[in-house]
Amino acid sequence: MIIKNISTEVKYIPLKTPFITALRRVNTIEFIRVHIVCDQGEVGIGEAPATMAITGEDISIILESIQKVKDTLIGLEIKKALEVLHEQSIGSSAKAALDMALMSILGFFKLEDTSFIQTDITISLNCVETMLSDARQACENGMSILKVKLGSDIKHAIEVTQKLSLGCPKAQLLIDANQAWSLDESLIYVNAIENINIELIEQPVIAEDLSSLKLVREATNIPILADEATFTLQDVKKVLQTKSADMINIKLMKCGGVSKAVEILEYARKNSIKCMLGSMLEGPYSINAALYLAFNYRDVIEYVDLDSPLLYKEASDELDFIFSGSKISAKDT
Repeated sequence: MIIKNISTEVKYIPLKTPFITALRRVNTIEFIRVHIVCDQGEVGIGEAPATMAITGEDISIILESIQKVKDTLIGLEIKKALEVLHEQSIGSSAKAALDMALMSILGFFKLEDTSFIQTDITISLNCVETMLSDARQACENGMSILKVKLGSDIKHAIEVTQKLSLGCPKAQLLIDANQAWSLDESLIYVNAIENINIELIEQPVIAEDLSSLKLVREATNIPILADEATFTLQDVKKVLQTKSADMINIKLMKCGGVSKAVEILEYARKNSIKCMLGSMLEGPYSINAALYLAFNYRDVIEYVDLDSPLLYKEASDELDFIFSGSKISAKDT
């Protein structure tokens, strides 16, 4: 299978309500869809969203990156193209889009275990009353795992956590600060909520400050999840070897695609490390790619954060999976 053509298009998916975190506000998912066509008619599709605040790539940068490597990849056999792709100096999201298209052509996306898995749902950063209302509505809609976005106002963060624990007592709470807190603020937070049942706290301090992340981990029994601190397998090894976090969040757009996510997941499996498989706000093909991993690596993946389709204003018919409350099932099972 030799690559004959690579093309791109810009796609948009409106959201039901704005998605708000400490890093950004999004009303519409904007993403690149890439098509790779081979000499025998095989077609692979990949996607990458604009996530400037996280990967440093907007739509124009992703397009430019794919254009930059396009001629290098055309004419190559698929496995060789995959190898060459990851030698290129382009952003991780652009690599992820091309990688998932190549992996699709190689027939990677097959399910080993078709029993359902569960995803969380994001509760966007907002005033306390709105977040509590959104959380209650999510629970009424069959969601049992809440990914709670918190901001730099530590008093607000504590109040939200306390009220959600009382207002949604049966829900699992995943706290995500998106690097919003200092070390002192993180310690204030963990001390204030020590008697509340929290599943984990995700990336409380800036990504580069592993020493502070480690100090937060040592100050609480709540598992600490590294997100922005772990893009590559080398990042993952560094975080875990320094004991800076208990768990890691793997995202295709951070690590460079499906093949690189598999490397991290295999390392995690070998070393008995529990992970979250997360995503940016993404289109249906990249969510499909992540979900195949979530199904096949369920022994490693403790939490699934792939709720983008639940946030779409209109349901997508391009998904290979069915979302029903928190449950995700393959369409053909």
